[in-house]
This record gives sequence, C-alpha cells and structure tokens, in this order.
Amino acid sequence: MAEKKYVVEVEAGREAKDGKPSVGPVYRSITCKDGFPPLLPGFETCWDIFRISVEKFPDNPMLGYRETADGQGGKYVWLTYKEVYDIVVKVGASIRNCGVNKEGRCGIYSVNCPKWVISMQACNAHGLYCVPLYDSLGAGAVEFIICHAEVSIVFVEEKKISEVLKTLPNTNKYLRTIVSFGKVTADQRETVERFGLAIYSWDEFLQLAKNKKYDLPAKSKTDICTIMYTSGTTSEPKGVMISNETVVTVVSGINYSLKSINEELRQSDVYLSYLPLAHIFDRVVEELFISTGASIGYWRGDVKLLAEDIKDLKPTLLCAVPRVLERIYSGMMEKISSSSTLKRTIFNIAYSYKLSNMNKGYKHDEAAPLFDKIVFSKVKEGLGGNLRLILSGGAPLAPSIETFLRVVSCAHVLQGYGLTESCAASFIAQPHDMGMIGTVGPPTPSVDVCLESVPEMGYNALSSTPRGEICIKGRTLFTGYYKRKDLTNEAMVDGWFHTGQSLRSFYSSFSEVDCSLYVPQTSYVIVCLSLDSGDIGEWQPDGCMKIIDRKKNIFKLSQGEYVSVENLENIYSLAAEVDSIWVYGNSFQSFLVAVVNPNKQALEKWAEENGVAGNFTSLCEHPKAKTYILEQLNKTAKENKLKGFESIKAVHLDPEPFDMERDLLTPTFKKKRPQLLKYYKDVIETLYKGTE
Repeated sequence: MAEKKYVVEVEAGREAKDGKPSVGPVYRSITCKDGFPPLLPGFETCWDIFRISVEKFPDNPMLGYRETADGQGGKYVWLTYKEVYDIVVKVGASIRNCGVNKEGRCGIYSVNCPKWVISMQACNAHGLYCVPLYDSLGAGAVEFIICHAEVSIVFVEEKKISEVLKTLPNTNKYLRTIVSFGKVTADQRETVERFGLAIYSWDEFLQLAKNKKYDLPAKSKTDICTIMYTSGTTSEPKGVMISNETVVTVVSGINYSLKSINEELRQSDVYLSYLPLAHIFDRVVEELFISTGASIGYWRGDVKLLAEDIKDLKPTLLCAVPRVLERIYSGMMEKISSSSTLKRTIFNIAYSYKLSNMNKGYKHDEAAPLFDKIVFSKVKEGLGGNLRLILSGGAPLAPSIETFLRVVSCAHVLQGYGLTESCAASFIAQPHDMGMIGTVGPPTPSVDVCLESVPEMGYNALSSTPRGEICIKGRTLFTGYYKRKDLTNEAMVDGWFHTGQSLRSFYSSFSEVDCSLYVPQTSYVIVCLSLDSGDIGEWQPDGCMKIIDRKKNIFKLSQGEYVSVENLENIYSLAAEVDSIWVYGNSFQSFLVAVVNPNKQALEKWAEENGVAGNFTSLCEHPKAKTYILEQLNKTAKENKLKGFESIKAVHLDPEPFDMERDLLTPTFKKKRPQLLKYYKDVIETLYKGTE
C-alpha cells in the first residue's frame, strides 16, 4: 500500500513456505500505532457496563417500547436505568431460586424488547451464559440449541411458547424452567407440568424470590458471558463462546474510535433496536449505548410498521443490513420517479451539486446546506428527523446505494465488517471520506489484520494489490466453538482467526458432504458442503478494506473454471431491474442459471411500453419478460467485464421475494443456499433442460 493513511504496518509479510500460503503484512489502525487503547475505566465485565451506567445515569431513559391498543401503536414508554436495574435484581434472584447458578445456561427466545435485555442483564449479574435464540427459529433449531448448550431455563415471548413445547420431551434432560414474557394459558401449564417442568408468567416469575436475597458471584473478564449461535446458512449452528473481555474490548474500542473522529455517542442519543439481539451486531451496539447512558427504543416486531416506529422514536443511530437500506432506497426512488418533472429536476440538481461538493472534501452538512433545508429535509424527516449515523453491516452495500444515502439522508452512512467470532466490530468506515464508499474502512483500534493468499482462487496477499483471506488477531476474538475443539483449532492458528478454511479443505472434506438432494431426471448429484465463510479482502491504497469475495460460495463448472457466486450476485444486483438474485451452477454443467426477484416497478414499466398485459405475477411467467431480465443481466455483466463463463444463460422470475418464512434467508438476510437449492430444485432442473 502506498499511502497508508488509515493504518500502520506492525509486522512484515512472508512468502509461502512449508506448504503454507504466503501472508501479507500485519496492519492496525493508525490511531493506535503506539498500542491498543485501554478498556474504559472500571469496565471488566458486561455487568460493569450496565452497573456503572446505573450509578452515573440512574434517571436517564434506558429502554423504550410502544404500548399497543386495538392494533394501534401508542407513544413510546420508557424505563430509566434505575428502574431497569430494580427489575434485573428481581429476575436474577428468581433465576437463582430456580437452582440456576454461575455458568448455568439461560436461553432467550423472543423478538427484541426490554424484557430481552433485562433477562440478559440478569445473566450478566449472576455470571450465567446467555444463550440467545433467533425469534425466527422453529422448534427443530430451538431443540438443537437447548440440548447442545444444555439450557436449563429459557425466557420466551408469549407467542413462541408453543414452539418450545414442541421440543418436549427431547429437551427434558436439560430444560427445567420456562418463563413467558407475557401470560401462560392453562393448557400450556398442564403440558409443561406433565413433563415435570415449571412454567411462569412474567409477573409470577418476578415474585418468585420476593423475600430472598442472593449475593452476586465474583466474575472475571475471562468468564464466558454468552454462547451465541451462528445463524447456520449451510449446517447446524455453531455455538460461539464470547467472554466478558471480548465485549468490553469491543465497546471500549468503538468508543475510542468514535471519539477520535469527534462522533462519540452522547447521553441524548437514541437507538432503534430491530435487528435481532440474538445476533452479535445488535448486541454490541446496545452494549455501546448502555455504556454511554443513552436510550434504546424497540420496534413492534412488524417490518411493515418499521417506518412508523422510526418516525415516532426519532433515532439518532440506525443500524441496518443492506436489504433494509435497499428497500429504503427503492422507496425513495419510486417517490422521486413518480413526482412532477419540476420536482425531479430540482432534486437532480440538488443531488448533483451536493455530491460534487462532497467529492471535493466538504463534510455532508456543509456541502449544500440550502438544498438540505429545501430538498433533502423531507428524506431526513422520513427517517425521524434526528438521524446522524447509519451503520450498514452483514453484507456488502452497493456503492450506488451508499452514495445516494450519504447525499440525501443528511447523516453519515458507514459500512462496517465483523463476524460473530470477532464480536462484530473489526472494520468500520470513516465519515466525510467519499473514497471509502464500497469499503468497510480501516481496522478498528482493537485488532491486527493481515491477508493470507488463496492461490487456488488467484488471490495473492503480497501482490501490488493485496488480496486474500482476512485474518484477525486481538482481544475481540471469541474463546472457541462450544463443544467443537476441532473446529476451533481449524479457525484459530497461532492466535489468528481465519475467516474460513482453505479451498483445499473445501473440496476434500467429504465427511461434511450432504448428498441428500438429488435431481434424478438429469442424473447429477447436487452437493452441499457444510463449511464456514472465508471472506476475501482487498487492501485499498489508503489502508481501507474492501470485501470482494467469499471462499465459501465458490464452485467449479464442468470446464474447470471456478465461479465466485456471491461476487457475481453483488454485480448482477447492480441492475436496476433486479431486487434480489440467487445464482446457481454446479460441476456437472458448463454455465450458470439464476432465480431473480425482479423489481416490480421496472418490470411493469417495461410491460406497459412493450404492450405486454398482465399483473406482476403473470408478467414473471411471461417468456418475453424473462428474456428482458436476462438481457439486462447480460448488459450488467458486460459493463462490469465479467468473463463468459460468469454470464447467466437462463432465469426464473419469482414475484415473491426470498424470505425467512420459507427458510430461504437467515435472520440477518443472508441467503441459505442449500435451502434455496432444495426449494427451487424443480426450477433449476427446468432451466438446465431448457438450455440443452
């Protein structure tokens, strides 16, 4: 790297030797070139984060929720830090009264809500392992995690109790107590008691240890605070063990990073919590807000009401995965395109002027203050009016969408990168630097980072443009995979966390192969490999990281060419006619096919212009519509200089977006490829037969 504006080299790279691939130099954030920043004063455990804030900010609003009556959401109601603390004490005592002591396993199975965090803080207080369960998981996955983690008590939102009951009697060996966040019906109580378990409503549970007192056990920074299960795109979820020190280090590092760019959090900040608390991304952000004495408001659990929740809560920070931001972008573009010619012209002039100034180095709030007031203020109000930071993570955000939102939202729009195993925050972009668009920024001031070459994919960590598998080192890393020392040893080598295994392992681990999916009519086997992601990064000249590929999502076509499917999907998604796309190929075919969720507005506009009648669903079945979408994909492929074998030869148009209800997406909106393949196997067969 030539400029190294944002990083400093702390260790030289090495050439390949002893059969091991070459490794690039080790870099860290330039803000900590003399050493990593210390932990925040007094912070050693997650309990300290909350306890100290209660002492400092007892009357600050901490957790907010909307009271609902007749299906209508009322105003946000707030619990102060002291009020939350008082409830946490009661919950903790009741947990202990149930015989669950330090290092016991406590499950939480619910959408985000104040009671989720209260239960988590009770775990922190008594040194329990908090085991989150995605609220979208069905009984099968819930059963696996309860048994694997040996969960003895589980907190459950009222409507999910039936899913837990389905796991009985298989979970009887471990599960002893169920606590509803709401009420308990007579039938539920009868079922639970028949299996020898106890079940309590929330109000009953708070009174369980009314006249008892339990001293808090001694806790250390090395204690495990949570076993967080990965969402499992290809295999059974793995339990990622995260220590107190890991969480506290990440919170301290982000605080330090924000302070260094004059964007530190304030007590007046408000966060909208809607990404799953069972995922490390939201968990860390909420810990960060708690450490500052700021406020966290919860959505109502309905994506259709999310925009309304945003307007009413008026958050200052919004975390999102690209899919959410893509929907916001599409909604804005639809409004713009349907407005009058005069309004579109004014918007385009304002956009071009502000973008030009931002590219010249002006801060976003100084680039076009007049246009912010008369043009972009409507966008700002639609996002609550107080938003100052939008953080995107979980997957790459298209540069065009990131640029658009940076201009029109009147807020910083930054991409970040991390994994459950690295406690979310490993890289984060900086504000006011348009050169970072399309990157995840430099490393956070808590980690060292290097790239390891992946010769099978043509990535060289020592080339003039360093590319390779991202490897991370530091106190923000996980302790290991619960009950999977073998996987821990594969992922952690000499203190470095490898974000994935080598391509050699990918193709040789036939013990991990699931050959359960067949398409007999075409006489080939569809093979799914149960391995983890290996994110491929590219160092930028200024020291930022760009995620360009994933080792997991590659396959070989019949002519021997390797295809990086996720990279292709990111490119094909640039087509305005495409909302989402799943690209598929296998080693028995020489070309790629795809299932596309077309953009409804674009397809209906094309149909009107070309005299094709029908509603959106019927248009998706029309041969001419498929030809049109395929032409747009090929146009995008040509514009981005894709190779011939990377082009798509046939498409199926699905009017229904990929979703979690059909088990096609994880709770963080990542594609579940084996499930997509199983769901669309007849479609795939037809596409291949139709192009013979």
